[in-house]
Amino acid sequence: MVSAAEQMAANTSWGAFARATELRQRIFFTLGLLIVYRIGTFIPVPGIDGQALQDFMTQASTGIGGMLSMFTGGALGRMGIFALGIMPYISASIIVQLLAAMVPSLEQLKKEGEQGRKKLNQYTRYGTVLLATLQAYGLAVSLEAGDLVTDPGWFFRASCVITLVGGTMFLMWLGEQITARGVGNGISLIIFVGIIAEIPAALAQFFASGRSGAISPAVIVGVILMVVVTITFVVFMERSLRKITIQYPRRQMGMKMTEAQTSHLPVKVNPSGVIPAIFASSLLLLPTTLSTFSGQESGPVMSTIMAYFGPGQPLYLLFFAAMIIFFAYFYTFNVAFKPDDVADNLKNQNGFVPGIRPGKKTAEYLEYVVNRVLVLGSGYLALVCLLPEILRNQFAIPFYFGGTSVLIVVSVSMDTVQQIQSHLLAHQYEGLIQKSQLRGKKRGGKKAPARK
Repeated sequence: MVSAAEQMAANTSWGAFARATELRQRIFFTLGLLIVYRIGTFIPVPGIDGQALQDFMTQASTGIGGMLSMFTGGALGRMGIFALGIMPYISASIIVQLLAAMVPSLEQLKKEGEQGRKKLNQYTRYGTVLLATLQAYGLAVSLEAGDLVTDPGWFFRASCVITLVGGTMFLMWLGEQITARGVGNGISLIIFVGIIAEIPAALAQFFASGRSGAISPAVIVGVILMVVVTITFVVFMERSLRKITIQYPRRQMGMKMTEAQTSHLPVKVNPSGVIPAIFASSLLLLPTTLSTFSGQESGPVMSTIMAYFGPGQPLYLLFFAAMIIFFAYFYTFNVAFKPDDVADNLKNQNGFVPGIRPGKKTAEYLEYVVNRVLVLGSGYLALVCLLPEILRNQFAIPFYFGGTSVLIVVSVSMDTVQQIQSHLLAHQYEGLIQKSQLRGKKRGGKKAPARK
């Protein structure tokens, strides 16, 4: 007879996938919305000089323009209706979460459960509209300054702002729908699809540079090896855990006495996932988006920003690393892993860490362990994000690629596959429960005549 474990081991087969009707509908729903997003990146904002924009983005593809285009799935390079991407929403989320950690009234909302979460989400949406409006207006003015508009003026600015803000809000809605009714995190998947869509063109440009002699074969081989090693390293670190031993004493459950048990509390080396890299990238893109399209005649402030905060510059790398480390700690202790809440849950379940008193002492011990783990986790994130930036500038590779993109692609892929496997497991459990109920009914039916 096949055991339950062996039956559930087949949950990743095509047959199990074919039987999981709800999961299949969720996947098709997610793919459909992502296709809608990709179509929107090709719909241009009215009033843009397409040829001038194409020439400009060709020149800027190795710098910040390449980064901006990569994170928006090429929409910014084509000045599509989704040119701002989802970054205003991410920036608003950063601001709301920072305020929720510092403002007592907002911190109280976080403790009110579902209603408080909805209220904070509403504030995030308002912040998204405000940031998107400011960025869209600044981008419209910068496009006019860069001679990339056919008919500059207030009509163009108004239409550009309305189009770009509407596109960002529509993307935010798409992401929420994917998270609620699809598979995976909608916001992360939108960024993921944008990066994946730009990879074929970037590879074609890379190999074309090799054929023309602009890049030596040794550099091409080195870049490919670096990407493979980086992906392997990211997968290894994302699956790494620090296990904290938890003990549960003997306890009475109904009429039965359970034995003492030993379990583990898993703490990931990188509990915050890809969020710190996305947050740090969004902060870097916020001031430089405007200066990118304003040309060489920009003001002294924008010129200074581009001089010191351009990709590969020392201040850019230092700021990038500092923001990654800060958000790794901030997001972990405020969202991903709260030591006080975990300690309270263990205390309510009569669990304890051996040698540590439950309650406050356990929370202090968990905070100590997570702090030490995050030294490695935040350092790993900073290394993965900064090393490709340094090597790309040293070898003058003629297209943008970065560790942030690799980190997002690998992390989102792993999270999405894990969610799909969870859905398959749930479907497998439902099948086993139904079979056990049917067997129980059949056995009852056979024994009933015997009792007569």
